[in-house]
Amino acid sequence: MKKQDIKEVLRVLEERYKGAKCALDHTSPYELLVATILSAQCTDVRVNQVTAELFEKYNTPEAMTSLSEEELGEKIKSCGFYKNKSKNILETSRRLLIDYKGQVPPTMEELTSLPGVGRKTANVVLSNAFGVPAIAVDTHVFRVSNRLGLAKGKTPEEVEENLMKKLPKNKWSDTHHYLIYHGRQICKARKPQCEECPLAPYCDYFNE
Repeated sequence: MKKQDIKEVLRVLEERYKGAKCALDHTSPYELLVATILSAQCTDVRVNQVTAELFEKYNTPEAMTSLSEEELGEKIKSCGFYKNKSKNILETSRRLLIDYKGQVPPTMEELTSLPGVGRKTANVVLSNAFGVPAIAVDTHVFRVSNRLGLAKGKTPEEVEENLMKKLPKNKWSDTHHYLIYHGRQICKARKPQCEECPLAPYCDYFNE
């Protein structure tokens, strides 16, 4: 995609989705980290339903580690893959207590060293909890970026790398939210609503 087209795409996205923010409810970096781990292969709506109850009592690493894997598993069961998520959340909580005095670390390297935390989860936390420019490539960002031709790639890492090259750094975090909203509302996985899409003139998928 040409530089001028990228500028236009960013302008249209900002016009339409300005103010879009992280859809996971949280009041601390730790809550966001846990919610993001839970959100893998699960909707944000479902995660918010689960964490509304979970975080009433268990919203710090200290409180979380008072639960067994089985107890936590029961509380997060409806998020799917609950055994794995329960194990990772508890192991990460223990690591935070041992290595970081119970605080969530603010760097990619430290975050991705935690159990169950990949680049996408780390980017969500960096961007939304610490205000660090970042692009978390979830299924929506991956699909929309590839379809548009904004940043093509066969893996989320490739798409993230290409988006970072093509977008101004101060636009990374906002554009990530805009692409998610666009993917949810218009550029849907099964039936993209191309006829309603304000980005159609610039889109590879539409113009093929």
